[in-house]
Amino acid sequence: MTQTNAQASDAYSGDSIQVLKGLDPVRKRPGMYVGGTDTTGFHHCLWEIIDNSVDEAMAGHCHNIDVVIHKDGSASIQDDGRGIPVDIHPGEGIPTATVVFTVLHAGGKFDNSNYKVSGGLHGVGASVANALASKLEVLVKRNGKKWQQIFRNGGKPETDLVDIGTTNRSGTYVRFWPDMTIFDEGLAFEDERIVQRLKTTAYLNPGLTLTLTNERDGVEKRSFSAASFGEILDDIAAKSGKP
Repeated sequence: MTQTNAQASDAYSGDSIQVLKGLDPVRKRPGMYVGGTDTTGFHHCLWEIIDNSVDEAMAGHCHNIDVVIHKDGSASIQDDGRGIPVDIHPGEGIPTATVVFTVLHAGGKFDNSNYKVSGGLHGVGASVANALASKLEVLVKRNGKKWQQIFRNGGKPETDLVDIGTTNRSGTYVRFWPDMTIFDEGLAFEDERIVQRLKTTAYLNPGLTLTLTNERDGVEKRSFSAASFGEILDDIAAKSGKP
């Protein structure tokens, strides 16, 4: 028996409208944010975190970005920028670092006084990577202190942002474990894909040095800077088959 228009209309009520809050939209429709659940979307989460550090470099506040592929399938990114602000966000009432990792479209790149140029995707990067991670850790070094927060299961705070000690350095460290209940089975961070991304990023940002350490495959740290542009040309020539 088929429904009449009246019956269908009655069934379509306020209860039929699903409201996705926080980071739920990302987990529900990852393709809208990272392009899919394949290897492209998988690596896009890493690019977004790296791009946040690159934004600091483009603003003149960061000179080194270190990327590590860990044996447990996670990846980490460490920069020597200013460190994400940790003061209470005036609009959200929680630490700004927490806002960056839990609220979509939250980022300094929307304010021209913070970033004149930006390499990230509309400020959604950190929160999207968190939404699609089974676990994410952030460590901020700023104003002489170290602050840490841990998230699990799609960006849910496991801890508050807490002061864990003092430091004479600044920067942001992020380590995340992609949620393999969302991404396609068997995916892992691909060394060569990341190498090419870091090489290109280094060339486009003179004065910035990026490194990659692959602990999973036992590959030692490699360094990329604008001075290594010749390697990029060699790669292009090798792929094209031309000298």
